Amino acid sequence: MVIAMLVLATVVATASASSSGDGSPRFRVLVFTKTTGFRHDSIPVGIATIQRLGREHRFAVEQTEDERAFTNSNLARYDALVFLSTTGEPIARRDHRRAFQRYIRRGGGFLGIHAASDSFERWPWYVGLVGARFRRHAPGTAAAHVVVEDAGTPATRGLPRVWRRVDEWYAFRSNPRGHAHVLATLDERTYDPRGAAMGADHPIAWCHRYAGGRAVYTAMGHTSGSYREPLFVAHLLGAIEMASGQGAFACPAGRLRGGHAHAQKSSRMARSNSAPVNDGTMIRRSVQRGSAPSSLPASWNAAVNLPSRR
Repeated sequence: MVIAMLVLATVVATASASSSGDGSPRFRVLVFTKTTGFRHDSIPVGIATIQRLGREHRFAVEQTEDERAFTNSNLARYDALVFLSTTGEPIARRDHRRAFQRYIRRGGGFLGIHAASDSFERWPWYVGLVGARFRRHAPGTAAAHVVVEDAGTPATRGLPRVWRRVDEWYAFRSNPRGHAHVLATLDERTYDPRGAAMGADHPIAWCHRYAGGRAVYTAMGHTSGSYREPLFVAHLLGAIEMASGQGAFACPAGRLRGGHAHAQKSSRMARSNSAPVNDGTMIRRSVQRGSAPSSLPASWNAAVNLPSRR
């Protein structure tokens, strides 16, 4: 028992070292960055950017690569989990995966960034949570037009209708439209997708309600430079607030298909059953649901002075 408590304390202490904000935070997020496949050079600058957003907008940011953070009692401390370019199988143990599922069923939030869609290939529940599974990407990085479909969400408010930017452009094994609310698409006529084409309808960011919780995904954020772009940072901030229940979330429940159909039953059960999870904890409900997102600070009008590893 003592050893278990020391292990959890180590996990939390490691994460708390990157907590952001003074006084009482509006909400709290856990940034998870473990990889067992390809590791993106942009992860450190992504962590630093989210931490800075936390300081600027008064929310707490904790970061870990230790899957032992995935317990009922620990996850109940967070309004959202942010999977920042995780790859492979970052959560190996079944009990940790079950805690993750219970967290979502109790109304927790999830934000997947870029390679989060390249995780857990053989776990249908997680693929359903993200909304689609990564297939491949276009060669290198290229400038392309991102077309904002819904400009009224916190994650897209203030973005240009046609947003030209450089990134690594993903294609997915299925189109999430129909079971997720598409926020933005790619115009494939503005870059060379090669074998990573999806045609005229190529979603690149979306949101949906899933198994009782909130899920937001953006395929952007491959490059370190992304996290210095004021518009991308605004997109990221809004997505964090949506996932955390701090911004308007006009995203319908997904019509889950195929291997994900069991999650629809789980969602109905979660709404009808308010019993606590096994250790007696409950996910904290935000008291500011539906509130307007914070505006981007003036300091983000200039590039953030963070080192690039690319």
